[in-house]
Amino acid sequence: MRIVNTFMKRRTHMNKNAEQALTDPKFAEYLVNNSFGDGNLDGIDDLRVLFADSPNGSNAPLTVEIGFGLGDSLIEMAIADPTRNFIGVEVHEPGIGKCAYMAGTQNLTNIKIINGDAIQLLKQLPENHIDRIQLYFPDPWRKKRHFKRRFVSAERMAIVTRTLKPGGWFHTATDWEHYAFWMLEVLDNFAGLSNQAGTGNFTPRPDFRPMTKFERRGIDRDHGVWDLIYTKD
Repeated sequence: MRIVNTFMKRRTHMNKNAEQALTDPKFAEYLVNNSFGDGNLDGIDDLRVLFADSPNGSNAPLTVEIGFGLGDSLIEMAIADPTRNFIGVEVHEPGIGKCAYMAGTQNLTNIKIINGDAIQLLKQLPENHIDRIQLYFPDPWRKKRHFKRRFVSAERMAIVTRTLKPGGWFHTATDWEHYAFWMLEVLDNFAGLSNQAGTGNFTPRPDFRPMTKFERRGIDRDHGVWDLIYTKD
C-alpha cells in the first residue's frame, strides 16, 4: 500500500547557524539521527531512553512535537518547563539545524530532535509511551484533492492515540478555519479521546503554547486561531 505523506519537503534557505549545528560535533547531542536528507528512523523504538543520562532522566514527563518548523516555540517551551523532556520531529533541515543551534546556545538538557516522518516513528514506539503530543499549525492541505494528506484523520489518530499514556494529551492548533472544524469533527468522533472543552467546543488558547510571529501576524490581519486539546481515555 502506498503511504500518503502528510508533509512535502521544500527547499528553503539555511543560515550559517543552522548549518553549523548540523555539522559541528558540539551540537550532536541534540540530533538523534542523520540530519540531512530523509531521516533514517531504524532502531528508534524508545524515546525515553534518549534521556537516560540527562538530569531529568527517562521517567520525566515527555512531550513530542510533530513538525516544529524552525523550533522557536519548542525551544521556548523547553526553557519554560525544565523538568519535562521534549522531542521535536521535523523533516526540513533548516528547521532541524536552527532548533539544534538554539538548544545548544541555551545549554538545554531536556530536548532532542529527530529527522523523519512522525507517523512512521510513532508506529515504532511502544503503547502508552508519551505524555503529550502537539501539532501546531500543520499544513492544512487546502485543496480538496489533498485532504487525504491532512494529518488529523481517523487512521492517523489511531496511531497517535496508541502511543499516548492514559490521560495523555493530543494538542493541536490551526489558523485555517476549514481545517479547524475538520479536526473538531474527526476528533470528537474518535473513540478513545475526550475533548477537554466538551464536545463541539474549541479550547481557549492555553498560556503554555508560545505565540509565534506567524500567529501574531495572522491575528493582526484578523485571522482566527483555533486550539483543540484531547485526553486519552
